[in-house]
Amino acid sequence: MSPTIAVIDDDQNLLTSVTIALESEGFDVRAHGDAVEGLQDILRRPPDLAILDIKMPRMDGLEVLRRLRRQSDLPVIFLTSKDQEADELEGLRHGADDYVSKPFSLRLLIERIRAIMRRNLQPNETEPNSPTVETLEPALERGALVLDMARHTCTWNGAEVILTVTEFLLLKSLALRPGLVKSHNQLMDAAYDDQTYVDDRTIDSHIKRIRKKFRSVDPAFTQIDTLYGVGYRFNQG
Repeated sequence: MSPTIAVIDDDQNLLTSVTIALESEGFDVRAHGDAVEGLQDILRRPPDLAILDIKMPRMDGLEVLRRLRRQSDLPVIFLTSKDQEADELEGLRHGADDYVSKPFSLRLLIERIRAIMRRNLQPNETEPNSPTVETLEPALERGALVLDMARHTCTWNGAEVILTVTEFLLLKSLALRPGLVKSHNQLMDAAYDDQTYVDDRTIDSHIKRIRKKFRSVDPAFTQIDTLYGVGYRFNQG
């Protein structure tokens, strides 16, 4: 089945152009000009990925994301204007996977979508001749942390921690080598493909979000260290 993309934007012209471009690439698209109706549809019939505009009447994209994250780790891409840097960072803090600044190339948006889709492939959705569940990476265990690569799940002391695709890949990169400092560039390489540019603040926002999620199940969580001007490291404890 073709991946399903939900697009929510009150700009009808942009909504139409994005829909046409995505459908021409083989995606099924559910387009919504109203954020409230779009959120209801996403929660009722979860797509594979959502694209949200930030500035919308009735409910903005940040509020859509906040409500969505209460129930789902669905991959989300924000559409932002160039003067909305604060909103971009706020979106990342609330669990967005990526953002694209307007005006943007439709080809760039499609490449961002495909990059997230590749990172979020489930074992039964892999391409022909790809590894089966049995041949995928074994679970990564670091003390109280368990990352199940095949099922894309994370637990801490047995409690589930819901991570987005990007958050999962960043944590995996840190946990693979406990005690080793990973620079921002190394973390970017682990979580994004070569065609995607993000700055240091994007990584910082994702790390803050990861910490917040772990502290919601364990207030004493301190395993991710910040080395200012250098990067981050995971301490197994």
